[in-house]
Parts: sequence; structure tokens; C-alpha cells
Amino acid sequence: MRIAMLQPHDSVPSIFSEKALKRLEKIGEVVRNPGTASDENVKKTIEGADIAITSWGNTTLHADILDAAPNLRLIVHAAGSIKPIVCDAVWERGIRVTGSPKPLGIGVAETALGFTISAAKNYYNLNASLHNGGWGEGKENIRELYDLTVGVIGAGWAGGHYLRLMQNFDVETLLYDPYCSKEKAAVLHTTLADLETVLRKSDIISIHAPSIPETNNMFNRDTLAMMKKDAILINTARGSIINEADLYAHMKAGNLKYACIDVFNPEPPAVDNPLRTLPNVIMTPHLAGLAANGKLRIGMHAAEEIEKFLAGEKMDCEATRAMLATMA
Repeated sequence: MRIAMLQPHDSVPSIFSEKALKRLEKIGEVVRNPGTASDENVKKTIEGADIAITSWGNTTLHADILDAAPNLRLIVHAAGSIKPIVCDAVWERGIRVTGSPKPLGIGVAETALGFTISAAKNYYNLNASLHNGGWGEGKENIRELYDLTVGVIGAGWAGGHYLRLMQNFDVETLLYDPYCSKEKAAVLHTTLADLETVLRKSDIISIHAPSIPETNNMFNRDTLAMMKKDAILINTARGSIINEADLYAHMKAGNLKYACIDVFNPEPPAVDNPLRTLPNVIMTPHLAGLAANGKLRIGMHAAEEIEKFLAGEKMDCEATRAMLATMA
């Protein structure tokens, strides 16, 4: 069994701990890319491989590269979207592909939870008040995660984990996800609802949807107007889901307690993006799934996926050609 690690050599330690590397070495011979992820290095590293591991920094595994590994059976993408990695040649050769939305989703959900608690507790305004010489201004706006309604948009790996985290609090959750079954919703202890119901009833809304045509500008002037005036909006998914101009106008008019935004359209946001001027728009630089130690979870997950593949078990995050249309 030959496992080819194709990502740039210097990026391996940030994703694969020594424990994860030893786990791979127990599975088979591990060959690492000696330098950058140039086509030449990748093609040489993948020679004769049964399994290939890719990550950030890798480009498409096109037919010329795949020709060097006629026995390749599995590609494990230890990073975000598989879109930059796969091409028609991968599917035509029957190579199976798996990714890392599960481990990445854990970090995203934890970031959303952090926003949820800190915004509900009004940490941001209270911190600003203290820095400006104040003390208790804004304490009347503190809310516990108790007897609130939390709306979730999308129940993929991140949204599903966020819903599991919400089970630790005395809140009601509502889920909008047209692809989620009633059975899955029941497992997640949530209630399926249409988008308008989620918007009108929720005190906090956390977005975990993919970037697809159906979600483009989902949060716009009309949908934002359905939300409670003092609601909290959290987006750790994709920037295209929120119309930023409409969000600015809505909040400039005095609506929403906070918008906690980790993703933008485009990225980075322009220096003169008006959202930067609003103190209750909390902005972070697309960090939700990329905590330094959290990325090591991806390497362990990659090893687990390989073990499941070789054992003939269902992999957690296997992707298909048809699924690419819903990935971002």
C-alpha cells in the first residue's frame, strides 16, 4: 500500500501531527512531496500510489498526473472544498474522493457558538464601554442562552454540530434546510421550519449553508426585515449568502443587536466597506475552521477515512461528481 502526500512539504506539520503520520505509516508506505506542489513534484510523488492525500496548496490532479498512478483508488483532500482538486478524469477512472468537511465543521460550529454566547452576553459593547471609561452601560442587554429561539440555516457538518452544541442550553432551535429529512432533524433535536418562520421567530440566527445559487443573497433587504429588531445574525458559512449593502442599510437604521461576520464577498472586504464603520458588526478574517491546533484534527480524520476505505466501511465525507454542485 503506497500513500502519496502531495501537499507542499512545509505545510504538512500544520495538518498532520506526529500521531497522525504514524497512523498513516501503519497503513502503508508514506511518500511525501519534497517541495512545492508543482506539477513536476506532484507527478513524481504520486508515482505508483494507491492513495493520494491533497491539501491547501494543491492544484487539480489532471489526467497527466493521474497517468503516473494507474492503481490510484482514493484521493483524500485534507482541506476545504474538493473543487480545485478533482476533474473529470478522476471520476472517469473510478477514483473515490473524500474531504474534510467534518473536522472543519467542528471548528466552524465552535466559532459560531463563541459568537452566540458573546453576542447574547453583550460582551462587545461592554468591552468598548470599559475601554472608553465606562462600567455598566449595556448590562441591561445581557441575555443568557435560556428561553431563546435559535435559528439555524443549513444542517451540514457545521450546522449539525452547532445544533448538537445547542443541546447544552435551554433554547429552542429551528432549522431551515430543504435537504434535511425529518429523521435527521429529530436526531439533531431540532424543528424543521420554512425560512420565514425561522427569520421571524429566532432571537439568534446562525448561517451554515453552502454557496449555491439558491443561497446567493439569501439575506437581503426583504429577508432581513423579517428578523426581530434585536436579533443576532451570525455568518461563518459563505459571504455570498448575505447582501452586504442591504445588511449595512438595515443595521445603520438601528436594526439587529449584532451581526457577527467571519466571511465576506469578496474577501478580504474592501477597506471602505461600510460594515467596518458599524460597532455592532463584529468582523473576523475567515478564521472559523482554521484554528492552528484545530487543523490537526484534519490529519487524524484523513487517516480515519483511509482506514474506513480499506476496511470496506462507509467513509464520513465521501464526495461524488453530483455533489460538487452543492460544494463551496
